[in-house]
Amino acid sequence: MATTLTATTPDGYDLWASGSGAPGGSPVLLVMGAASSSAVWPPAFLARLGEHHRVLVWDHRDTGRSSTSAGRAPYALTDLADDALVVLDAVDAGAAHVVGMSLGGLLTQLLLLDHPDRLLSATLFCTGPLPGAEGEAPGPSAELLALWAQLGEERDEAAELEFRLRHWELLHGGGTPFDREEFRALEERVVAHGGHLDATSATAHARAGTDGLARGAELRDGTTPVLVVEAPEDPAYPPPSAELLQRALGGRARRVVVPGMGHALPSAVVGPLLDAVEAHLDAVDLSRGAERPRRSPRS
Repeated sequence: MATTLTATTPDGYDLWASGSGAPGGSPVLLVMGAASSSAVWPPAFLARLGEHHRVLVWDHRDTGRSSTSAGRAPYALTDLADDALVVLDAVDAGAAHVVGMSLGGLLTQLLLLDHPDRLLSATLFCTGPLPGAEGEAPGPSAELLALWAQLGEERDEAAELEFRLRHWELLHGGGTPFDREEFRALEERVVAHGGHLDATSATAHARAGTDGLARGAELRDGTTPVLVVEAPEDPAYPPPSAELLQRALGGRARRVVVPGMGHALPSAVVGPLLDAVEAHLDAVDLSRGAERPRRSPRS
């Protein structure tokens, strides 16, 4: 059963957080992307990962049940990385496997640089290297950029829901069939969790400061084991973003490809993604002397 708590940042933001899964398993902190609450993580993803791990999630500032920035001084994206440590401290987790998606992948890279002692391992997907790394990563697709230009516009709830479904359809990519009802259920879950369907919160992270992010050249120096998952159909971080990220991380990074994966977590890719993630976590736990979990064969 999941337990919830509120962790407060030094600058006064209340972060809603939750822990679930195996209490005695190695902790896994999941870091979601921009403008997305923890409710975006698919329940099946959390349930399977929780069979052998203590799974920790939280709502970023300006998402879900955490504090909003309304009436406050601006914050920086680097503050969102520091928030991860606030959550780990609140649940008494000295170190954890950290899994970051999209912006969450960039935040995880900052943690690799500044707090390697708090990471047992890192897993990065649907993301690219921090600015300053060697090589030029391609930008998002033109169609996606055009849709992002409409984020935050005033719409009634029905129109906002349709906008979000169109957004998910673009993010999903064409590698697997887009299940509109699956993503409608996702948005219903997000609204039920946060209590509202609000377009304005979608731009909060886009307004955050970007100072301190251009550190890609530093990534090669660490020793924390990293798994880079390539999503070949990702329109936000298209290939070769994952390859450039692996190269920036040097010899400590391993890269795997999940065929058909875009910038979303439909049920069609959750299984193959978790196969790769769990193998990575198991290998790291085994190398540090932790008991390797026994897993049932999966079809």
